[in-house]
Amino acid sequence: MKKAHLLKAMDMGINTHHEPVIYMREDCEICRSEGFSANSRLQLEYADSSIIATLNIVDNPVLPKGYAGLSKIALQRLAIQAGDTIDIKQAPVVSSLAAVRKKIFGNRLSLDDFTGIITDISNHRYSDIEIASFLSVCAGSRLNLEEIIGLTLAMVNSGKRLSWPEHKQVFDKHCVGGLPGNRTTPIVVSIVSAGGLTIPKTSSRAITSPAGTADTLETITHVNLSLADMQRVVSQTGACLAWGGAVSLSPTDDLLIRIERALELDGEGQLIASVLSKKIAAGSTHVVIDVPVGETAKVRSHTDAQRLIDLFTQVGEACGLTVRCVLTDGSQPVGQGIGPVLEAQDLLAVLQNKPDAPTDLRDRALLLCAHLFDLAEQCGQQKGLEKATTILDSGAAWEQFQRIAEAQGGLKTPGKARYRHTERASRNGMLNAIDNRQLARLAKLAGAPSSAEAGLFLHTKVGEMVTTDSPVFTLHSQSKGELDYALAYYHQASIFSIKDTQ
Repeated sequence: MKKAHLLKAMDMGINTHHEPVIYMREDCEICRSEGFSANSRLQLEYADSSIIATLNIVDNPVLPKGYAGLSKIALQRLAIQAGDTIDIKQAPVVSSLAAVRKKIFGNRLSLDDFTGIITDISNHRYSDIEIASFLSVCAGSRLNLEEIIGLTLAMVNSGKRLSWPEHKQVFDKHCVGGLPGNRTTPIVVSIVSAGGLTIPKTSSRAITSPAGTADTLETITHVNLSLADMQRVVSQTGACLAWGGAVSLSPTDDLLIRIERALELDGEGQLIASVLSKKIAAGSTHVVIDVPVGETAKVRSHTDAQRLIDLFTQVGEACGLTVRCVLTDGSQPVGQGIGPVLEAQDLLAVLQNKPDAPTDLRDRALLLCAHLFDLAEQCGQQKGLEKATTILDSGAAWEQFQRIAEAQGGLKTPGKARYRHTERASRNGMLNAIDNRQLARLAKLAGAPSSAEAGLFLHTKVGEMVTTDSPVFTLHSQSKGELDYALAYYHQASIFSIKDTQ
């Protein structure tokens, strides 16, 4: 029987995000006897809990003899208190990493390969570097159709699944992203559920954008719902607006998203598997997917869009899900606000039928509703559009949104940014183009989505005339430093193109 290597736990007070870290002295006898070195992967055991952590070596004065330091997440996952004794071992071999290496050398992965990888990631056996390797080797167009299907099914099977036996059809919608301000989901959910469709909507937080739907909704209602809460809210209202990460539907996806966000990576196969695995796990039978196409959107050409649409449709069909993709204009941002609070103000304005509500956000939401009603009732898009418009104009959608929010814990009042700065046009002319990617980066540098109040408000749309007195956008930030940093970026970037009309 292998000798136990016991040390007392010490809280290092260090937040290492989601990757557990253990800190040991450079003269630690366990390190010497076992050959542990910095960056070794170790298995830590306490009572019935076990985790894998990355080793960091520290100078001797940092830790008393007989102690091992643990990061916050390591303490949390072990459910341990400072002073409790842990057993330290060499981490077991993670066999699924062989499949990752197989993919690195250009070989195809099977469903069993993906199941092993996703299971090990879900059980926190991969380091952040190993997760990044998996995501990178699957990025671009490196996964074929069968592999995307395998990845999708593996992700579905890694978590819980909802079923709605009392509902024959369950609907959902999604946008592939890349378009700042495109916050149609709460509007669509309110309209179609007011029209009789069942739509248990789970949404993600931002990956590479200044705001995800969950980030935006969190500023005006409660989105951290349990599965039981989701089922209760849907039973009461026919819909919900929940953060997917709180309900363990395809939970590995949230572990992957964390690394994707750091890499600013959103690969084709991973995107499809991420979207569809959550729809399937949520019990959806029909989904409409918004695919914005534009030179600076995520999908840049109609050729790329058609490939994505074909893959979405085929993967959905293989997994028992009816998918309809809708090509939309991705040439410029949607709405006026970019950032959680500012986007929430836009969607509330649309739902409340305010005169200054952004018409492009309203029209896009109604288009997606038309497709959902057509899927449900085979009524044709025009009839679907008429039904959606009537529901929105009558105030029924706003009443339904309030009903959903109340069932989820009530409405909240969004905060306001401490600092604001308005930039005016650099010259007279027509606003000819807006770079979506650079604009999103500008909003993120101002602090979004970490600071929910941060971001920017657009005063001008493409095709409108401007003068040097015209406000183009207003930056919102919670700190002067972030505001200045964002402005410095803006002045060296080329985000807004103004065309001389003389």
